[in-house]
Amino acid sequence: MVTDPQTACFEAGIKFGTLYHQFAGTPVSPDSARSLERAMAEAIENQPYCESVSVHILDGALEAELAESAADYTELTGRFMEVEMEIDYEGVRVRTRMEMEDGYPLMELVSVE
Repeated sequence: MVTDPQTACFEAGIKFGTLYHQFAGTPVSPDSARSLERAMAEAIENQPYCESVSVHILDGALEAELAESAADYTELTGRFMEVEMEIDYEGVRVRTRMEMEDGYPLMELVSVE
């Protein structure tokens, strides 16, 4: 039998997979970063059990990428963003985050309460 905490963690994983794979590759520039952050968060918050999503596109990393490019935009990848989510399933609250670790966008559980 699957427990409520296990289901809450599964729901968090589904939301991270959706967020990352739906938006990876989206064209992003410094001018569009804030609106893209909002669109990503609002899209994921539509999903069941999602209490909150915070997406932060890292301006410094984005600007460094564009400094070496002839284009004025690049493709969104995990190295350009930090994400936090809070899921509530049957009273079990799961907090998660995504940050770069050793060049990889690591999605991890912060707490299960």
